[in-house]
Amino acid sequence: MKVAILGCGYVGLELGRQLRDSGHDVLGVRRSDHGIDAVRAAELDAVQADVTDAGSLERVPDVDALVFAASSGGRGADAARRVYVDGLRTAIKTFGERRQSPERLVYTSSTGVYGDHGGDWVDETTPLDPTTEKTRVLVEAERIAREFADEYGIDGTVARFAGLYGPNRYRLRRYVEGPVTEGFLNMVHRDDAAGAVRHLLTEDLARGDAVVVVDDEPVSKWEFADWLATECGVDRPAKRTKAERLAEDDLSETVRRRLQTSKRCSNDRLHGLGYTFAYPTFREGYRNAVETYRKEQL
Repeated sequence: MKVAILGCGYVGLELGRQLRDSGHDVLGVRRSDHGIDAVRAAELDAVQADVTDAGSLERVPDVDALVFAASSGGRGADAARRVYVDGLRTAIKTFGERRQSPERLVYTSSTGVYGDHGGDWVDETTPLDPTTEKTRVLVEAERIAREFADEYGIDGTVARFAGLYGPNRYRLRRYVEGPVTEGFLNMVHRDDAAGAVRHLLTEDLARGDAVVVVDDEPVSKWEFADWLATECGVDRPAKRTKAERLAEDDLSETVRRRLQTSKRCSNDRLHGLGYTFAYPTFREGYRNAVETYRKEQL
């Protein structure tokens, strides 16, 4: 199978490595010179192109499958719309109009599309209820990935990632040093985010469907912080309630909405599709980060 990863960044590079090691051909597509250097450093074939520019996407050869993992750079809703909606639509149209168009598309979305559920469980059957302009953009992009792609005979799959962590993205010090505001964490290690997409592609699963990509154990932030502190051999951090945090005057509207959003995401569907986690919970996933922290304190 030949796969083009559009936006071959944090998860995309790991996905590319996993697909390559499984015997597949991989093209890593990035917009910037720095991004292209990272793709080459991962020993993947690199193509410089911008998902919002149909002309530049013509540089990407024909492939069997597309993975749309482009990032809006953490900016606001307008930037997100330009990449996730306009860019995704452009990519689908560009590849879909080719004589040899891809059979499959995987779009990497976010569990943020569920909104607030008061700490209750959510899964693929839960209605989407985005609470911010950016998550509303993600819901629109999910529709494009499944419905617009279908117009071109491309089967779209939506992989809804929980909070990503892993090499260079551990938030250990933030939780060890505190203060820590109450709430739930839904997480997935980078290697499993990539592994889940690889599994869906190589096993030909979930065509036309959405799959939640999250580890086995959503955890309260207070419990997570206390576990980290114990493992790191330091005092447990200070805690604060949501009410205490919301009482602060310097919070942006985005932060306030995030604080008021609470849910636990189920991975039953992903398990049912046969995926085996490399890091089933935060305990395995944070082990290297804890060991590094302890060495630094010596």
